[in-house]
Amino acid sequence: MGSQTLQILRQGVWASITGGWYYDPHQNTFVNALHLYLWLFLLCFPFTLYMALPPTMVIVGIYCGVIAGMFLLLKTVNYRLHHALDEGEVVEHRAKEKESNRTSSEGANEGDATRQEDSNGPGSVKASSCNVMQPISREQDWGRGEREDVKSANLVQRTSSSLGAGRNSGRRRTGKKRASSFDASRHRDYVSLRGMAKPRSAVFAAGGGEEEWSEASDLSCASSLQSTQSHHFSTDSSSSTTSHSCHSPEGRYRALKVKGKRRTSGRTPSTGSAKTHARVLSLDSGTAASACLNDPHLTRSRNTPGNEDTVTFRRERSTFRRQAVRRRHNAGSNPTPPSSLIGSPLRYADSGVRVSCACWLTDMEGVREGTLCSVCWVIVKDRDMGFLELLEQQDVDLSPELQDAPLDLEDQATATAHQAKQHYRFWLLPYLWVGLHFDRLTLLALFDRNREVLENILSVVLAVLVAFLGSILLVGGFFTDIWVFQFCLVIASCQYSLLKGHNRIIAYSRPIYFCLCCVLIWMLDYVSDRTGSARFTVYGVAVTSSLVLSSARDLIIVFTLCFPVVFFVGLLPQVNTFIMYLFEQLDIHVFGGTVTSTSLLSSLYSVLRSAVTVALLYGLCYGALKTWEPQHIPVLFSLFCGLLVAVSYHLSRQSSDPSVLISLVHSKLLPNMKDKNSEDPLSEVQDPLPEKLRGSVSERLHSDLIVCVVIAVLYFAIHVSTMFIVLQPFLSYVLYSLLGAVGLLTHYLLPQVRKQLPWYCFSHPLLKTREYYQFEVRGAAHVMWFEKLHVWLLFLEKNILYPLVILNVLSVLYLVGALMITVAGLKLLRSSYSSPTYQYITVLFTVLFFTFDYRNLSETLLLDLFLMSIVFSKLWELFYKLCFIYTYIAPWQITWGSAFHAFAQPFAVPHSAMLFVQAVVSAVLSTPLNPFLGSAIFITSYVRPVKFWERDYNTKRVDHSNTRLASQLDRNPGSDDNNLNSIFYEHLTRSLQHSLCGDLLLGRWGNYTTGDCFILASDYLNALVHLVEIGNGLVTFQLRGLEFRGTYCQQREVEAITEGVEEDESCCCCEPGHLPHVLSFNAAFGQRWLAWEVLVTKYVLEGYSITDNSAASMLQVFDLRRILTTYYVKGIIYYVIASTKLEEWLANETMREGLKACGERNYVDLDPTFNPNIDQDYDHRLAGISRDSFCQVYLGWIQYCNSRRAKPLDSEKDSSLVLLCFGLCVLGRRALGTAAHHMSSNLESFLYGLHALFKGDFRISSVRDEWIFADMELLRKVVVPGIRMSLKLHQYDEPVVLFQAISSHQQNLVIAHEGDPAWRSAVLSNSPSLLALRHVLDEGTNEYKIIVLNRRYLSFRVIKVNKECVRGLWAGQQQELVFLRNRNPERGSIQNAKQALRNMINSSCDQPIGYPIYVSPLTTSYCNSHTQLGHILGGPISIGNIRNLIVSTWHRLRKGCGAGCNSGGNIEDSDAGGLSCTSGNGTGLSGDSQQSSVSQGGLSRPAAPLAYQPHNMSEHQPTCISPLHTGTN
Repeated sequence: MGSQTLQILRQGVWASITGGWYYDPHQNTFVNALHLYLWLFLLCFPFTLYMALPPTMVIVGIYCGVIAGMFLLLKTVNYRLHHALDEGEVVEHRAKEKESNRTSSEGANEGDATRQEDSNGPGSVKASSCNVMQPISREQDWGRGEREDVKSANLVQRTSSSLGAGRNSGRRRTGKKRASSFDASRHRDYVSLRGMAKPRSAVFAAGGGEEEWSEASDLSCASSLQSTQSHHFSTDSSSSTTSHSCHSPEGRYRALKVKGKRRTSGRTPSTGSAKTHARVLSLDSGTAASACLNDPHLTRSRNTPGNEDTVTFRRERSTFRRQAVRRRHNAGSNPTPPSSLIGSPLRYADSGVRVSCACWLTDMEGVREGTLCSVCWVIVKDRDMGFLELLEQQDVDLSPELQDAPLDLEDQATATAHQAKQHYRFWLLPYLWVGLHFDRLTLLALFDRNREVLENILSVVLAVLVAFLGSILLVGGFFTDIWVFQFCLVIASCQYSLLKGHNRIIAYSRPIYFCLCCVLIWMLDYVSDRTGSARFTVYGVAVTSSLVLSSARDLIIVFTLCFPVVFFVGLLPQVNTFIMYLFEQLDIHVFGGTVTSTSLLSSLYSVLRSAVTVALLYGLCYGALKTWEPQHIPVLFSLFCGLLVAVSYHLSRQSSDPSVLISLVHSKLLPNMKDKNSEDPLSEVQDPLPEKLRGSVSERLHSDLIVCVVIAVLYFAIHVSTMFIVLQPFLSYVLYSLLGAVGLLTHYLLPQVRKQLPWYCFSHPLLKTREYYQFEVRGAAHVMWFEKLHVWLLFLEKNILYPLVILNVLSVLYLVGALMITVAGLKLLRSSYSSPTYQYITVLFTVLFFTFDYRNLSETLLLDLFLMSIVFSKLWELFYKLCFIYTYIAPWQITWGSAFHAFAQPFAVPHSAMLFVQAVVSAVLSTPLNPFLGSAIFITSYVRPVKFWERDYNTKRVDHSNTRLASQLDRNPGSDDNNLNSIFYEHLTRSLQHSLCGDLLLGRWGNYTTGDCFILASDYLNALVHLVEIGNGLVTFQLRGLEFRGTYCQQREVEAITEGVEEDESCCCCEPGHLPHVLSFNAAFGQRWLAWEVLVTKYVLEGYSITDNSAASMLQVFDLRRILTTYYVKGIIYYVIASTKLEEWLANETMREGLKACGERNYVDLDPTFNPNIDQDYDHRLAGISRDSFCQVYLGWIQYCNSRRAKPLDSEKDSSLVLLCFGLCVLGRRALGTAAHHMSSNLESFLYGLHALFKGDFRISSVRDEWIFADMELLRKVVVPGIRMSLKLHQYDEPVVLFQAISSHQQNLVIAHEGDPAWRSAVLSNSPSLLALRHVLDEGTNEYKIIVLNRRYLSFRVIKVNKECVRGLWAGQQQELVFLRNRNPERGSIQNAKQALRNMINSSCDQPIGYPIYVSPLTTSYCNSHTQLGHILGGPISIGNIRNLIVSTWHRLRKGCGAGCNSGGNIEDSDAGGLSCTSGNGTGLSGDSQQSSVSQGGLSRPAAPLAYQPHNMSEHQPTCISPLHTGTN
């Protein structure tokens, strides 16, 4: 605890005061001293100049010049040094005697090779030290003519011979350890020889000969792994592959720190020293490597008297450590660092040889993070010899015990090698360089790295700007006495953060804030000194008075001097977050836009869009006001009003995120630019959501094109009619009265009577839905009459009443400026269209207050409405904050999570006034008010946008598409319940994307505003839905799914939101009961003191019901395993006979040759994996499976399946079809036994093998089964579906029933492993049923479950949570875990608090602060996709739909007139008004049935089944079905 407190004080408190400087005990004295002197210089230099020189511009010039030169020098040198380290050019000085000592030590270590045995079969290979190859230097000169070809050929021959004949030399040489990785997709043309070894270091090379090493070749050998365990490798006799193990007998891993050495060669003259460049590639899935390969034949060195320089690789510890940190924070996500950080592979191309090399250069200090994976490859391409080798290393598991082996175990050769002096080569001039005797870690400890040139330029500019503005204020006399030194401290902290800010974004935040404050101070001082008689007053307050401006200036001066404290407390966010917040507040409160904080780009886009709109409308309004007359409204102003309404309507219907719009434009302009890789197995798995979003946006744009024209013409005609002048003041009173009545009915009365507890008095809703009393929901929610009424009232309010009220206000204001009219009108109209929930309250209060109470204070009604809309939005925030505070600290329901909470509760009472002031300030600035450590003490946090989280975090599901194959086979990643269950929240997100906006407009979630938070609670799903952006017909939200099996605290809070209070009969301390349908006194009182409320108990949404059964209990008995194996065999037979490639397989010569032995008369497969308790066709007499025993059991099934083919084949006992089925069934069962480790009688082993085959891990271990490799489609299309289908089949004795069952399941059921990308695609595509075998490895559990999903309509409880409660708790968790670094998993701030749902809200934070199992990206829901809403208001308006409507209406008129003239009947009868007529095989739906059908996730189906019988009627003859048969009654 003491060390943690000291660390917080050093790195938190002190660093925030100084701008990043603090004493780091982990760094050496030089680094700390340099930081101290730099900071003291930045502090004392401006103070000394101010004290020594008169306050003139000379101080500004000297100070800015020195700072510019200093920062330019430091940034240039830092950039050049990092560039030199990226090149990796290392010079190693070594004496002759050390060289000879090293040679002798190498000779003493010869013969270390040991003999290894192949684990997969008989035979053995020689193991020797691995040969380390280095890339050829760019300066090599390989001669001319034949000499060049001969050297190239000799080089290839010597290299291959050295790899093949390595068994004759065991010389081990120590060198710098190098770990490497490589991307296999870049080298498809290369020969890859992979081994099936255990996770140990191994090198596989194809050796072309067995020649001995020659002394002249001087091939060095570097040991990359030292282990006492045996290393097993597989050999291929056909390709004469030799495996070389990289190991030594000492048995220690610490000796991985080996130095790469190169020996000089006298046979290769050169004119200069060779250079080798080390580049770094990205790690693969969080693992790295521990070995390196060297080959002096691929390098040229220089051997001249007096110059013993040799070039070798240098370690890259800093880059490796950064990768280790990324692995720690991105476990399982397979991160790939940017190329700017880690470089790229080298490619050297000469006339005869081309070498590519990629290496990680590390030492043991970077290996401490855990398991490492390495792939080091060297390709030598000769013009005649082709490709030579591809060397690959397997995984290396470095256990902590072996990592911490002492250094004194290193041998003498390693100790001698460590004495060599190494340094980086840093070029000052083309022919002048100096040596750098430090590595990247030391450089990063000195200064932060700016990776781009623009970042360095920005840093220098900001440093000079800080110096310029600071010196201007110093010279101007704004600071005196001790405040001069304080201001110099602030300047020093801002400049030092540009050198060592520990964060790329935070480094720029402090100087940018400083520059903004200095500019404001100077501007306010300039304006306050020159303020004349012209003053701008608002409600009688002179805003531009000298007193107000000077007071604002002094306030900003004090704020600037308090920068150390401000940044320590954390009152200012990162600069990018502040820009997003500033743009969002500007767009919402000035231009009436929606939330623009989905990203920095969307914020800039929204503000620019609003500014351009205002600029275009301003010109029109300005021209109209020039010709204004009191009794006559100019036509130009009427045109302006019409365009203002139309443009506001269009802007309110557009999202602030332009990504979908850009994608739509790109798809229209460049439709065929997307490349599709047919070989990619994921190319068929397409996400339907992007195309669905583009379709919705396209529909809205087509509709707006027509509707905006109609709106502009309509309101232009209304305004030009002068009704707003002639009918005054009665028209105003009528409009305000209608607006108040409709708003009160729509946004207060209807939501209250539909809530679960209306007014917290009644125990059930007064207006109930049809599903309210249903125990289990069977279909989509039925549209009730009050939902239709809500939609039409909302349509009337948004599209008619508000535009008329605002145009009425605009028509009587000719004294207000054109800019004010444009901005205020646009803001009021856009906000009314987007979120009209509380607009009627603002309008009614403004009219009543400034018309009847304080008429003299009115600044015209338009400006009053504009300002009051801003004031009321802040008042609503203050109301929610106070509700949160009072609810959270109420003494009768406080739940103390720790002893500190009990202490803070009474301590916070005397500070109530300060708490109220903080609440007001936080409401004005829209900042969260968070409880400190979850206690009753509240602290104002820094400003945040509505989205709250700075990072666009969303969950990445771990499956087979983003994990390595080796980890899938061995470790089964993503097998925990949380990762597997996250798909259900993803599907829930897609369902909400389809229906959320429509349900909100139908009033099913009550009142809603921007930033509201809701909790959806079901039997196992608990998700927090955050409404980020609300527009006209669109909603952008983010869903956060909580754990299925949550903690104890989460379960207590889930019980609180799901339990009812209707049965509570208590009143104070007694139980007198309650009136019918009314809550008791205690229940009503308790519900009012909660930060949440239950809105709906039966919200219907399409999802999946989950059924899981233990596979162990289902297969415990041998008879059940026998049944499963029998259906496994029958499934294989079904799929092979049903395949369209059956005839091709029967004609395949390779398969026929492989199955030839099985066709013998007395053939019996005696594999020990067959078990008489499991295999039904086991022949006890022969102790195996024979063809006769197989045919006795399965021949009838084979013949029946063959009879169902379109062209049956020969299916007699001796036919090739039966032989193929026999071979496949034996292969499938042998694969099951192999995966179960030949222990099928053991239940755990059997389940392990069954799961391995279910996920597709088939391992062909017998030579008799290698015929399957002739066509791998047999495994993928026959055997895998067979094992998967066997889990679904039950007791089907008759072949007819079994065949029909398999055929039905194949069409309606998706059976796949949950790690397969096809599983996710099937779930998101709304497949009706799914089945999977799940292996759960989580928290010590090891069990197998059969998961069955059935798509159906689910019932959710909708709980609305106080949004300020959510924002405050989220901010508190950020402060506690990030700043205070509280790592206690049982901390008091996450203990359950039922009144605020503290645990559920805190666990929904972004990881690693919270622990949600799924966080969706920001998803936009459009009302276009809601079918029920479309039946009420009509579908999207487009030219095509209008044309179809006109044509259908014309045909109906002709049909009605013809029927009326011929038979005298009415139009309804002739049009089958009471019947639904369709033609052919179509079916008709009544209006109610159509309204109750919902299309979810792109799958459209009727809500109720139709009674349909096949018939032989003509295609053009209509079939009339009565509505009584539709199942709606």
